[in-house]
Amino acid sequence: MDKRLQRKVLTASLVGSSIEWFDFFLYASVASIIFNTQFFVTDDPAVSTMIAYFGLALSFFIRPFGGIVFAHIGDRVGRKQTLVLTLTLMGIATVVIGLLPNYSQIGIWAPLLLLLCRLVQGLGIGGEWGGALLLATEYAPEEKRGFFGSVPQMGVTIGMVLGSLSFYLMTTLLSEEQFASFGWRLPFIFSGILVAFGLWIRKGLDETPEFRETLESGKVPRVPLVDTFKYHWKEVLVTTGAKFIETAPFYIFGTFVVGYATNTLNIHFDSVMLVVLTAAILTTLLIPIYGSLSDRVGRKKLYMMGAFGMIAFAFPYFLIINQGNVAALLIGTIIGLSVIWSPITAVLGTMFSEVFSKEVRYTGVTLGYQLGAALAGGTAPLIATYLMEQFKGSWIPVAVYIIVVAIISIASVATIKENKQSDTTNH
Repeated sequence: MDKRLQRKVLTASLVGSSIEWFDFFLYASVASIIFNTQFFVTDDPAVSTMIAYFGLALSFFIRPFGGIVFAHIGDRVGRKQTLVLTLTLMGIATVVIGLLPNYSQIGIWAPLLLLLCRLVQGLGIGGEWGGALLLATEYAPEEKRGFFGSVPQMGVTIGMVLGSLSFYLMTTLLSEEQFASFGWRLPFIFSGILVAFGLWIRKGLDETPEFRETLESGKVPRVPLVDTFKYHWKEVLVTTGAKFIETAPFYIFGTFVVGYATNTLNIHFDSVMLVVLTAAILTTLLIPIYGSLSDRVGRKKLYMMGAFGMIAFAFPYFLIINQGNVAALLIGTIIGLSVIWSPITAVLGTMFSEVFSKEVRYTGVTLGYQLGAALAGGTAPLIATYLMEQFKGSWIPVAVYIIVVAIISIASVATIKENKQSDTTNH
């Protein structure tokens, strides 16, 4: 494959993924400061915050269903078509959130419509990740598959960077009253421009070489989901478990910490956004480096290094950030996200793609990823908030929770047999 096509493929994979995750993280960024007071109105602020985090978790619960629907299309019709559909779906739902009236204007319809939009977002992101990943890895040269597979993973942190940056700018340029009134809405509404740009880039691509091979061989499964559970059920379980440590700590370090830092540590919201933004930028730069390194040392070794690091850091993380100042929050977030989490996420996608045969690869990687995300990702801020409520503000149960999900993931990945350069077409 020539360099020009490589750049085009990687750009399409990265841009679309970044936009989808930007749209997705906008909700997470203001769940604990806007949606808990303007949409999920109750007499107890803690309950309102937990319901707002439930809105985050809800989109994760629907993600496996979106994954099944779009993975079916991806394994039967093609990767490209699904990527256009998922980006469109996500874009529409995000703009609508920015336009929704709040509870004081339309009562109970406000939270119900917001939750409906989150469901639509969950459907879109459920099918997006597998398509973006396979667009990269199925075009990748054998010796660069780890690097190519890490590129769409950068979209996660780029989305976080864009989300944090947009709200940091809003809170810097506007007063607190203006931000609460209309400023928080602007990033949601303007995301429609980014979606249009992403669609323009993706429509210029052809199908991946490996999907074209499947079409030409006549081996396209009639119902990919059935074949996946029939022949690859063990791989689905392994990848689901492997996803736990990649997703739960991410939403602790990047989402739960927003409410925790502002409400418990009394650090101003714009400072928290700047911390998350800084750590996300550094993480984005490290992901492709770790992805390229995995082509030389193997995916499993880097993954295990990060997973064991997460166990070791669970308690120190809270000890650091509980110093209660911006510098300590920055140090804790950078160590957690940039140093420990980045090698895990860098190799995750490529490792998943190497587990499943190309005939059901879209369905397989999507099921493992989205089931793991539903069980341990979107629920993480909700579980963390609940644990702190139950244990009178203690962070110790949250640290134990991180350790438990790490152990589950380590046990899952330990069963994967890996070569440094796996053959993704013959399993």
